[in-house]
Amino acid sequence: QVRLVESGGGLVQPGGSLRLSCAASGNIITIDAMAWYRQGPGKQREVVATLTSRGKTTYADSVKGRFTISRDNAEPTVYLHMNSLKPEDTAVYYCNANGLYGEESDPKVFGSWGQGTQVTVSS
Repeated sequence: QVRLVESGGGLVQPGGSLRLSCAASGNIITIDAMAWYRQGPGKQREVVATLTSRGKTTYADSVKGRFTISRDNAEPTVYLHMNSLKPEDTAVYYCNANGLYGEESDPKVFGSWGQGTQVTVSS
């Protein structure tokens, strides 16, 4: 019942920037945390950035100082601002969220994944 849809991926030159978006829909009551993951060619899936409802953020060492995670509480939507992109950033980027959905009188726990969006950094 909770759906996540990523967008904003594409082809960009090294040193360029992109903004990824992840929109959540469904009968959502609360979202406790959202995160961005990525899986590059021949690599395992890794956590890129996380954001809790309290505003705490974490970043992978490989993206610190270049990527920023933020949210729009109204939609709700989570963003990943990506600057100074490198070829090694090439990957499929996924968003993940967990929280409560359904009716407030009978809340249910959810943990959902999006389909992913491709980011390719190449000259």
